[in-house]
Amino acid sequence: MTTTASSAPASAPRIARLRPLTARAGLVGIGHHVYWPQFDGLLDEMKRKQSHVAGLIEAHEVTVCDFGMLDTAQAAYDVVPKIKAADVDILFVDMATYGTSSTFGILCRELNIPIVLVAIQPLAAMDYPNGTTFMQLCNDDFCSVPEFTGVAIRFGRRAPPVILGHEGDDPHVARELKAWCGIAKVLHSLRKARIGLMGHVLESMLDMHTDPTAITAAFGPHVVMVEPGDIYKHYREPAASEVARWKKQILEFFDTPDPKSDPLTEKLTDADLDTAARAAVALEGLIAEKRLDGLAYYYEAEPGSDLRTLVTNLIVGNSLLTGAGFPMCGEFDIKTCVAMMIMDRLDIGGSFAEFHPVDFALDSVLVGHDGPHHINIAANKPVIRSLKKYHGKPGSGAGVEFQIKEGPITMLSIGQKTDGKFKFVIAEGESAARPIPPTGNTNTHGIFKPNVRTFLKRWVAEGPTHHFALGVGHHAAELVEIAKILNLDYAVVTPLENEL
Repeated sequence: MTTTASSAPASAPRIARLRPLTARAGLVGIGHHVYWPQFDGLLDEMKRKQSHVAGLIEAHEVTVCDFGMLDTAQAAYDVVPKIKAADVDILFVDMATYGTSSTFGILCRELNIPIVLVAIQPLAAMDYPNGTTFMQLCNDDFCSVPEFTGVAIRFGRRAPPVILGHEGDDPHVARELKAWCGIAKVLHSLRKARIGLMGHVLESMLDMHTDPTAITAAFGPHVVMVEPGDIYKHYREPAASEVARWKKQILEFFDTPDPKSDPLTEKLTDADLDTAARAAVALEGLIAEKRLDGLAYYYEAEPGSDLRTLVTNLIVGNSLLTGAGFPMCGEFDIKTCVAMMIMDRLDIGGSFAEFHPVDFALDSVLVGHDGPHHINIAANKPVIRSLKKYHGKPGSGAGVEFQIKEGPITMLSIGQKTDGKFKFVIAEGESAARPIPPTGNTNTHGIFKPNVRTFLKRWVAEGPTHHFALGVGHHAAELVEIAKILNLDYAVVTPLENEL
């Protein structure tokens, strides 16, 4: 007996996050103590400006730790231990007016966190006919920036990035501040995450091998070694109510259509639905027990065993969990699990993907995989099909199929070089709503400049792993900044739409 299919295609529902995105930002203001007795009310205006910047940051659900105004060298020295104790992910320096670089040098020396200079003046342009020195000082946000960036370089740091604009509904300020708050959320997750690693590399896939210690050294997460038995114990006798809950959720989120052209597919069976639901219950149990924030896995188990049934039927549950902010990777690919976490924390999705056949007629390439996928970037209600076999792997069961939203996309692959260091390979393109094969796998047509042949050749020349994380929107600029912060090599294969 089979489940009931939906009567018509529908837009994809969104999955609520398991945990809210969060980060902690430090904020200091920069000023010059000599000004305050010279210009009555100037310090109050500086405090207003700093409060305005704090509000802009908090609007992105980032907690702000405001350490006040640094207007002398001693104030800067005094604040350093407070910033360290606050455990912030990023420090925004509000260039409220001119201030000497003695307020900044010690921050460069002592703080091992990203520093972003914020130069947001109140006016888009001075009122020149009525201009005053007071007005100039209120809008002198950029004045100290060259001094500060030069000092940063002298202190052995790269020049800090600058958010430059004005308070009058400036779209550049809005975009860049949102991007940096997203980067802060990425850094917060990476340095505190626990990513599970279960099983072994799919034999002969040499690009999948990664030292867990290298993951911690480069990105920060603790890698939790997971035994297949750790998840199997949650699968053997799940609570009937939990299985029923997952069945209901699966049928609400997915369509279950009749098969089309592929003889390996059939309409979702009750047996496959039950297995997918039980596997999802087991995943939830594992996540809670091990306090995991992500999972990379591959395991085959003994043919015909319950354990094989479980480990080969995680696709449905892991697609829903990935959409909820818990990145999961098949084929033991922990590098791509990290890439998916980065994209998810930027709130742009992060599906597990690879290249499929090229469409030379339409100048595009199919990008997708057999799971897991970020449901929240689906263009329409996703589909589940029962697969009589998983191509290239043992087992059979439910597979997830959908296209991602039409429009801009970003790809991130994390490769590894001969010296063992990781490298970001990044590209921006477009997702086009074109036909995809009804094979129970997720696919979308990717269009890349200058053309698909040239792009693919340039991509592989940069040494990616064969998997990548796929997200929506153009966000290569944020990925470049993350690579710089983590001191990783990177290559952007396509032209950048925006820079930070």
